[in-house]
Amino acid sequence: MKKWFTLIALILVAPFVHAAFDEGIDYKRLANPQPTADPDKIEVLELFWYGCPHCYHLEPQLDAWLEHKPDDVTFVRIPAVLGPDWELLARAYYTMELLGAEEQVHRPLFERIHKQRKRIRTVDDVKAVFVEQGVAEQDFDRTFQSFAVITKTSRARQARALYGITGVPVLVVNGKYLTSAQMAGGNKEMLQVVDFLVEQERTASRSAVAAPAAP
Repeated sequence: MKKWFTLIALILVAPFVHAAFDEGIDYKRLANPQPTADPDKIEVLELFWYGCPHCYHLEPQLDAWLEHKPDDVTFVRIPAVLGPDWELLARAYYTMELLGAEEQVHRPLFERIHKQRKRIRTVDDVKAVFVEQGVAEQDFDRTFQSFAVITKTSRARQARALYGITGVPVLVVNGKYLTSAQMAGGNKEMLQVVDFLVEQERTASRSAVAAPAAP
């Protein structure tokens, strides 16, 4: 009898475990698909801001997801610039990226704001975090003021219109689909939607390769 109850329970639960997510509810299709950094891979792009508490709380779950990221998936970050006050921290991100110091500075910058409750309002505030993590002052100054960082930040400012975002964090899959914790129902669910969309893109790619060429 116990085996029968277990079997019935599995039959009832299985459809929900494998249920597809719904477009327009759990995620949306971008009106204008965006190019990806590597067309040979499926891109997962995060739009975030260091001052956003929701982005901060997503970090541990996103790190866990990245540990098991499939080889055919590439991960990209863009620091959103939804207002003038966001630009300073966007430049901070591109500075650490160009210095190859993301592993050193990314998490400590988040923690300075959200765990230590210290405001980051000036370039000197940003520099202090970099220097504490072992980045030389002259390297920071040279890179933060560089044309490359200014250009990347200017492009990040355009992401607001390109992806149609009004808040962060959001995750974009292959330049086509956007999801958020608000849409999916939570951070865990958002990452599940990402996995679903990645598999959807993987299947579509396989189908395209397998399709016979037109005569």
